[in-house]
Amino acid sequence: MQIVGWFYFYRMNKKEVLKQQIEIALKGGGEHRIAAQHKKGKLTARERLQILLDEDSFEEIGMLVKHRSTDFGMEKEQYPGDGVVTGYGTIHGRLVYVFSQDFTVFGGSLSETHAEKICKIMDLAIENGAPVIGLNDSGGARIQEGVVSLGGYADIFYRNTRASGVIPQLSAIMGPCAGGAVYSPAITDFILMVEQSSYMFVTGPNVVKTVTHEEVSSEELGGAETPASKSGVTHFACANEIECIQRIKDLLGYMPQNCEEDAPVYPYEIGDESREKLEHLIPENPNQPYDMKDVISELADPGSFLEVHADYAENIIVGFARMAGRSIGIVANQPAALAGVLDNNSSKKGARFVRFCDAFNIPLLTLVDVPGFLPGTDQEWNGIITNGAKLLYAFSEATVPKITLITRKAYGGAYDVMNSKHIGADLNFAFPNAEIAVMGAKGAAEIIFKKEIDAADDKQAKLDEKVAEYAEKFANPYGAAARGFIDEIIMPQDARKKIIRGFQMLKNKVCNMPRKKHGNIPL
Repeated sequence: MQIVGWFYFYRMNKKEVLKQQIEIALKGGGEHRIAAQHKKGKLTARERLQILLDEDSFEEIGMLVKHRSTDFGMEKEQYPGDGVVTGYGTIHGRLVYVFSQDFTVFGGSLSETHAEKICKIMDLAIENGAPVIGLNDSGGARIQEGVVSLGGYADIFYRNTRASGVIPQLSAIMGPCAGGAVYSPAITDFILMVEQSSYMFVTGPNVVKTVTHEEVSSEELGGAETPASKSGVTHFACANEIECIQRIKDLLGYMPQNCEEDAPVYPYEIGDESREKLEHLIPENPNQPYDMKDVISELADPGSFLEVHADYAENIIVGFARMAGRSIGIVANQPAALAGVLDNNSSKKGARFVRFCDAFNIPLLTLVDVPGFLPGTDQEWNGIITNGAKLLYAFSEATVPKITLITRKAYGGAYDVMNSKHIGADLNFAFPNAEIAVMGAKGAAEIIFKKEIDAADDKQAKLDEKVAEYAEKFANPYGAAARGFIDEIIMPQDARKKIIRGFQMLKNKVCNMPRKKHGNIPL
C-alpha cells in the first residue's frame, strides 16, 4: 500500500507541474506586462487569436518551448512559449495556421527558438495546404543571441518564399515591426496595419536622424497611414485591432486554401441580372470624370466588393468581389483620380494583385477607362517603362479566366496593357460609347492633319472639323469589333449578365504554358 501510495503521489505531482507550466505560459510575461499592453490599447497575443479563430478551435503547438541563451544572464529569465504563440485552428470552419507574437515576453523579440516555432507551423501549412496568418508585434531580433536570431529571420524568409503562390500568407502588424522583421511580411500576400499602434520601417527615427539628419517620428516614418498611402507596402490600414482581425477573416473568404483549390462559392440564385443604373453612370462627355466604384457596385454581388490598397495609387482600383456567389478579382481604372492614367505606382499595384489572383485561381475582371500612361520626367526617371511592363507581364502571364470591359476610353499602349485580347483576355466587351484608338481625337488630329490645319484661314474651325472626322473613324469600338479584338459591344444594363455568363463558360478553362522554370518578370 505504501508503494502504491507513493506512485500515486508521484503521478499527481507531475500533473501539477504540467498545470503550473500551462498557467505560466498563458500569462506570457506576467500580469503587469499584460496590463501595460492593455494600457497602450493593444490586445495580448492570445486575445488576438481568440477573436481571429472560431471558438474552441485553436490547438497550440510549442507552448512550453523555452530559449536556449545563456549569455547576459538570460538563463535566469525564461518564459514558456518564448514570446510567440503558434498553432492551428479554423476560420469559418476552414483550417488555418497562425503565429501571434507576444510583446509581453522580451518585447516579442525573435530568438532562435521563437523562429523555430514559426518555421514549424509554416512547414505544416505548406505540407497540408492551408493559409498562414502572422500577427506581428515584435521589437526585432533578440540582441542577446546575436547571429542566431538573425539566422532565425532568414529561416522564416526562406519559408515565406517557398510558400509564395502555394498557400495564402497574411501578415497583420499589431505593434512594432522594424529592421529585419519587416521582410517576412513584405514577402507575404497581404499586409494589414493598425492606426496609431503599429509601424514598419527598416531603420528607425534615431538612425535616420544620425545618417540623414532628418527629424521624423515613428508614426510619420512608418505608421499605418504612411505605408498604406505613400509606399504601398501596406494593403489595409485599420482603425483598431478588432477591425484588423475582421478584415483578415473577410479576405480569407475570397481565397482558396491553396493553389490547387478554388475559392469558396457562396449561395446565389440567378435572377434578373440587368442593371439599369449602369445606363446613366458613365458621362457622354469623354472628359468628365466619374467614380468607377459605382460601376463596380452595380456589376458585383451587392455588398461583396472588398477594395485592396484603397489609399495607394488611387488612379487604379483593385479588390475582390463576388459575381453570382463566385470570387473574382477586379482591376479597374479610376477616372476620378488622375483621369485614370497608368503611372509607376498604379502599374505596380495592379501587377501585384493580378499575380496573386492568378496564383490562387481567382478569375479576373478588368474595367478599362484609360487615357494612356502619365507623361513626365518624374515618371520616366522612376521607371515607367519597367513598371508598366510589370502590369503587362502579369496580365500576359495569367492563365485564370479573364474578362475585360471597356467602359469608355482605351488609348495607346494602355489599351494593350489593360488585359486586351492581344495579351490573352478570354472575353472582351465594350460599351457603345467606348473609344479605342492610339490617342485622343484632338491630339491625333493635330498630328495627322497638321499641314491642313496650319494652312487654313480659320485654324480652330479646321481643327474642330478634323477632330470630328478622326473621332467618327476611330473613337468608337466598331473598328476593334470588326477585327475581333472586341468580342461583343454590349448595352451597359446587360453588362452584369454577360460577365456572369462569361465566367460560367470559362470556369473549366485550362491553359498549357511553355515548359520553363519560371519567367523573368521585369522587377
